[in-house]
Amino acid sequence: MPYKMVVLDLDDTLLRHDLTISDRTRDALMRAQRQGVRVVLASGRPTGAIWRYAKELEIARHGGYIISFNGAVVTDCATERPIFQQALPKETIHELFDHSVEHGAHILSYVDDQIVTAQANEWADIEQKLTGMDMREAPDFKGAIQQDAIKVILLQEPAYLKQVSEKLRPLVQDRMNMVISKPYFLEFTDKGIDKRFSLAMLCEKLEILPSEVMAIGDSYNDVGMIQFAGLGICMANGPADVQAIADHVTESNMDDGIAVALDRFVFGD
Repeated sequence: MPYKMVVLDLDDTLLRHDLTISDRTRDALMRAQRQGVRVVLASGRPTGAIWRYAKELEIARHGGYIISFNGAVVTDCATERPIFQQALPKETIHELFDHSVEHGAHILSYVDDQIVTAQANEWADIEQKLTGMDMREAPDFKGAIQQDAIKVILLQEPAYLKQVSEKLRPLVQDRMNMVISKPYFLEFTDKGIDKRFSLAMLCEKLEILPSEVMAIGDSYNDVGMIQFAGLGICMANGPADVQAIADHVTESNMDDGIAVALDRFVFGD
């Protein structure tokens, strides 16, 4: 099957632990683009925290796109303009703050290209490191969030955060999308919004069939796009239950898993 699109998660998939792209993976993606394959970067990160990698891979001149905020924003890299954007209502964000207080979890969202958190914490520091964004501590979190925002994250120790997610699921499942990305990030977007939704919309726009898509990820927020794609691939460093739903498991992010997959399924090497 000739693939027309390769969709890639960033953290723990495209990126190594030092947040760089290996030479082998970069070369493989450049080769794929020269052969006419569109590259789409699909991440829970804010759009601004993805651009440097889009530029490094030169995806703008090859018809590439960015899916950011777990699918809440889709950006055409050639025009640098969003073609889709869906925010969480302010009232929903305030409700999630109340849940965070009730369950002893930290919370953050985004306002004017800043991370806003109610209280500084080690997990928000990770988000700041990943995104490179400024962070503002706002004890009056509701007062600081007086507009709709693209995404909210609850943060806590992984085992406890799983318990929080199970308690919240019946309360939020009909009104918003909830998914664990990194083990300590429980992420919320508007109802129906995830990577699968935005990928399907993008494929329809570009007249690309699901069977012509390869999607590669490592975590629970990648499951939808892995299942949507004609070839869904999980990294070897992904959880066993995510690997189980994939069509194929490639090498880890530290062992050039994307390049290995491209060699096998795109180049036939």
